[in-house]
Amino acid sequence: MANDSRESADAPQVAKRILLGEPLSTEKANEQLLPKRMALPIFASDALSSVAYGPQEMLMTLGLGGLAFLAFAPWVAAAVVLLLIVIVLSYRKLIQAYPSGGGDYEVASKNLGEVPGVIVASALLVDYILTVSVSIASGVDNIISAVPQLNPWRVELAVGFVILIVVVNLRGVREASTFFAIPTYVFVGSVVVMIVTGLIRTFLGDAPVAESAQYAMHGDQLANAAVILLVLRAFSSGCSALTGVEAVSNGVQAFRIPKIRNAQATLAMMGGIAILLFTGLTALGLITQVHYAENPCRDLVGFDCALPQQSLMAQIASAVFGGGSLPFFIIQAATACVLLLAANTAFNGFPLLGAVLARDGYAPKALNTRGDRLVFSNGMILLGIAAVGVLVLFQANLTSLIQLYIIGVFVSFSLGQVGMVRHWRGLLRAAKGQNAEVAAQARRSAYTGLVINSLGASLTIAVLVIVTITKFTHGAWMVFLAIPILALLMMGVKRYYRDVEHEIAIDDTTHFGSEGDVAIVLVNRLQKPVIKAIDYAIAARHEKTVALHVAANPEDGVQLQKDWQQHRIPIPLVIVESPFRAYAQPVEAYIKKYRAKHGPAVMTVYLPQYIVGHWWESILHNRRARRMANQLMLIHGVTITLVPWLLDSSELIYGRRSRPVPGQQRAGRPLALYGGGDAKPARRVQRPAGPPEQG
Repeated sequence: MANDSRESADAPQVAKRILLGEPLSTEKANEQLLPKRMALPIFASDALSSVAYGPQEMLMTLGLGGLAFLAFAPWVAAAVVLLLIVIVLSYRKLIQAYPSGGGDYEVASKNLGEVPGVIVASALLVDYILTVSVSIASGVDNIISAVPQLNPWRVELAVGFVILIVVVNLRGVREASTFFAIPTYVFVGSVVVMIVTGLIRTFLGDAPVAESAQYAMHGDQLANAAVILLVLRAFSSGCSALTGVEAVSNGVQAFRIPKIRNAQATLAMMGGIAILLFTGLTALGLITQVHYAENPCRDLVGFDCALPQQSLMAQIASAVFGGGSLPFFIIQAATACVLLLAANTAFNGFPLLGAVLARDGYAPKALNTRGDRLVFSNGMILLGIAAVGVLVLFQANLTSLIQLYIIGVFVSFSLGQVGMVRHWRGLLRAAKGQNAEVAAQARRSAYTGLVINSLGASLTIAVLVIVTITKFTHGAWMVFLAIPILALLMMGVKRYYRDVEHEIAIDDTTHFGSEGDVAIVLVNRLQKPVIKAIDYAIAARHEKTVALHVAANPEDGVQLQKDWQQHRIPIPLVIVESPFRAYAQPVEAYIKKYRAKHGPAVMTVYLPQYIVGHWWESILHNRRARRMANQLMLIHGVTITLVPWLLDSSELIYGRRSRPVPGQQRAGRPLALYGGGDAKPARRVQRPAGPPEQG
């Protein structure tokens, strides 16, 4: 039976070890650093996977104006690619200047001030939550495109995938990188094969045609101004393919040495692959004549509303390889996997940023605590909960979620690039006081960074304005509401920590004038836990030790006096009346009365407390010790000592038996004096106890 109990007690720990693995010591932190080939799927999965829905959203938006508007797609795609190149170059300079891992938050805080820094941090945190939500929703969308029968369980699938990714990330960075590497590389390779195959077929005169090409599209008759707005909205939707670029700059410290060079190389590889995939999928979308609508039942003439609309990726794969073919399912499986795993970028960025914010005092300190696997597990769990809430709220609908997306990331892009411009200007001013050779080298680097980041700032601010105008009424207003609220909360946390630090800071004017050392053992009935508490109090050698009984029922006080004298307990017993059946208030009154008579003594209150092994036992006990401790801790100069008494069921926690073999006592342990297996033999002072004192 003991073994069975021990196994049931260890079951949660065994399950935790199976899910998360064995704990890693701090000395193994360097072993968790990533080489470039493993860092790419970790930090670039979001940027690479976003090309699966970026072209789709761009073509869908242009389709609102009718089929003729798809002619704008190459120019819109070219603008997106140009912006991506500028952002990649800009973040290479940011990594060089700020390799500590703070990213845009650190840049904005150091160069623009506290408020812009907090705004950037809030925007990034919101965007990380939306990254998980959009990636998961898009992944589920692609799964349903291949298996339409799963459509009724869209939300459940999305929530389940979030939980799975949280568990994988909690296992540690290296294990997560191994888990994510294969799907990411399979996705890149299969999409490249599909693009090359589709282009070759086109050049050979056998251009693939999507199934949706047969559907006509209802387009609105738009005025010139509306045409411009529609094109700009399509551009802003296509810019969703830029998300995740900043993740590498936030995770520089996760790379192997040389960190800066490896991070810059990974960023360049990510940018190149993203450009190749984005342009290739846009080209194939136009070649195959994919018609994708926000509301297919309304906008696509002849569409069968009984079936869900296939994603752009599924339509292209079906046109190139044939629907139901093995390559089709490989493409869909790889796309779904990489979209689901793209959330991993946020699960690396969010906890790292949360840890930086916690160190700076803008977030709870728990976010800066590493778990068993040397990851910031509290941040990962918080991100998972927030993402699940968003997915449930929006029913995992990609079209609805995409309208909230990229606002936060372009807020951080813009402020980060402005901060980098100020950084390079500061370096140019500082170079004037250096020697000629050092100054010349510093100026070259600063001028290069100034040009690149000035261009990046100009473009990202322009895009932020475009995105704001085109997406505000489609749901982006919620992001603009969430960012300042989160920023205000972070500022409030900072003020709280600052006030606490000021309050507890040591100074030369604070003096503690307590005189005397008194121990008070709270007694209800004379039982083993009480004797154990008395034993501990005597062993601590206080100047004075008394037992205090709060008599809510007068009869209990009378019986306790008899037991006290019968067992010759070696400390005086004080009884205080409590006609209103309160417990903490009479103890507080006794302490004040004692201090008024004897001076400001330090009081140590000993409270016996049961330790139980079953959850339901805590319901059966009144837990008065905890409640009294919480109340007595509010009295100045009072310390609380909880003296545990291990009930037999506590073996479920500690893995040992406390009950003796029937008919025997535990060797050398007088049961009448102590219990729980960890107490020392009680000290019996053979002197008669004095008469009980009255409170």
